[in-house]
Amino acid sequence: MKKFMLITCFIIGGFATAQAQQTSPVWPGCEDAEDVKACFNQKLAQHVRKNYEYPQSEDGEYIRGKVKISFTITEEGKAVVESVEGDKAEVNAAAKAMIQKIPDMEPGTLNGEPDDRNFTVPFNF
Repeated sequence: MKKFMLITCFIIGGFATAQAQQTSPVWPGCEDAEDVKACFNQKLAQHVRKNYEYPQSEDGEYIRGKVKISFTITEEGKAVVESVEGDKAEVNAAAKAMIQKIPDMEPGTLNGEPDDRNFTVPFNF
């Protein structure tokens, strides 16, 4: 009986910790959206189209490339670039500058408290 009670306590404790309430960061303009995550993704795509500036070579040709950007929306709601991985330094720098222009937003929360949220996004510029 003691073993049964001990196992029951572990199971109930596991369920209690597994039910942590988590919310996503809220991009400005998404406050009243039905699906905040979908709105976040849509606003990020719009932000990329508006703010990414293609670097140019000495010949005036646009430099293209693939990058993988890791960034965090901090508990203060600010975008902080953690890393940019790609083959072309010019594209990496342009991608980093674009992410740094993300507007401040409502941070994600964990159990009602502001919490950092990490994102890793591939781009093909």
